[in-house]
Amino acid sequence: MIILKTERLLLRRMTLDDDDFILELLNGPKWIKYIGSRDVDTLEKARAYLEKRVLPNYEALGFGFYIIEGLDDQVRMGNCGLTLREGMEHPDIGYSLLEQFEGQGYAYEAAEAALKYGFEIHKLDHIEAIVTNDNQRSLHLLKKLGMHYKKMINLPDDDEELLLFGIDAPKTHIFHEGVKQEL
Repeated sequence: MIILKTERLLLRRMTLDDDDFILELLNGPKWIKYIGSRDVDTLEKARAYLEKRVLPNYEALGFGFYIIEGLDDQVRMGNCGLTLREGMEHPDIGYSLLEQFEGQGYAYEAAEAALKYGFEIHKLDHIEAIVTNDNQRSLHLLKKLGMHYKKMINLPDDDEELLLFGIDAPKTHIFHEGVKQEL
């Protein structure tokens, strides 16, 4: 199911048929370095990861992580979306691309659409993001999205200190007949 469409991308719900892609994405060197191993090293484990950790969020939260595909060719490039992690007060945004798709603006395009989706469709008032101190690309992207550093945090059962960023929903004022104006 397609959730979002941007100038160059589609963001769609993951399905069990994405097990091969999840296996590749979760075992990429940058995923391992910046996000951490999920012990998903077979198609069976990738399928179980989808069944237990990804697909249930669509029903439970109304949102989740989505496959990023090229609009014209439907080539799977990465994932992006929103989740509610244990140990965090607000939903957070996450994203990852296969290395061959980095540096082309896809992560920004997908993340910008996911933020807008969270604020406009799900009426979230605040969205957060976590990032390791050494992930310069993600730090730059979060700042470009308008997110601001809040504090250092540790997630439950994780010793690594993470930088917590956040952004409030855009402020709007309702005039007559539903016309909105940004303040």
